[in-house]
Amino acid sequence: MSEQTLRVAAAQIAPVWLDRARTLDRVIETIEQAAVSGVELVAFGECLVPGYPFWVERTDGARFDSTLQKDLFAHYVDQAVTIELGHLDAVCETARRNAIAVVLGILERPDDRGESVYACAVSISQTGEVVARQRKLMPTHEERLVWAIGDGHGLRTHPVGAFTVGALNCWENWMPLARSSLQAQGEDLHVAIWPGNPRNTREITRFMALEGRSYVLSASGLMRAQDLPDTLPHAKALKAAAADMPWAAGGSCLAGPDGRWLIEPTDTEGLLIAEINTRDVHRARHNFDPTGHYSRPDVFRLSVNRDRQRIGDFSDE
Repeated sequence: MSEQTLRVAAAQIAPVWLDRARTLDRVIETIEQAAVSGVELVAFGECLVPGYPFWVERTDGARFDSTLQKDLFAHYVDQAVTIELGHLDAVCETARRNAIAVVLGILERPDDRGESVYACAVSISQTGEVVARQRKLMPTHEERLVWAIGDGHGLRTHPVGAFTVGALNCWENWMPLARSSLQAQGEDLHVAIWPGNPRNTREITRFMALEGRSYVLSASGLMRAQDLPDTLPHAKALKAAAADMPWAAGGSCLAGPDGRWLIEPTDTEGLLIAEINTRDVHRARHNFDPTGHYSRPDVFRLSVNRDRQRIGDFSDE
């Protein structure tokens, strides 16, 4: 690729639902496939590892002290990703070995926040380093029954080739100030990760591209009847709730900085690949640059708290 271009892909795949180890194997295999195709950045759907909590809205998830809900939550937490324990080490090594950047949606269980779990967009550099961990700022509706509220620590951009990349989870992409915080750091490739439905991605992907005069890659997941394992707690109840399958139907897509589709929303399984060029960003920003010549820092300023929120600060002095 030239210095101006980047080969990117949305990996539209299904998890081995609520199975961290087997889903990570699937992620690693997909990264390897992307590298063989010359991809330099690959993105996966929201909370793909170990899976989105689809059961909540289908099994009376708001019922207090429900045995079923407690059992499923306990299993979910057990299958979450704790980065400090090395759960992503093999993914990072695969990224390093193939010189490919990765944006991966995980259920993060930090080692300092008890049993609380977060929908987190993890950005991994081409050298295999975790460069951003954006915990979803505000889980949406029933997600709040299982996901904790995140913070702004991961609102960071990082270079991939000639591009500056940022990432947000699902409906974070609807938050104007969250988008602005990345645009203010020079973002020209925005990665939006979603659980999987074209109704989420069809309109907002092009809008974000036009607003930021940037490329926007929306990566979504799949969840179909065949992706529902028989080994889960309360598998019978889950299968009884599965009449409306698929629970996730893709919708991955890519829009250019002029709003045109490079990849239209699709339910196709696998890697969706395209080449992007910084020259198109420069052309689009000739008449509108949201944090450049069309911004008014004398009128509008954004303050962002990127401190990682913790329960305690300890001093031994």
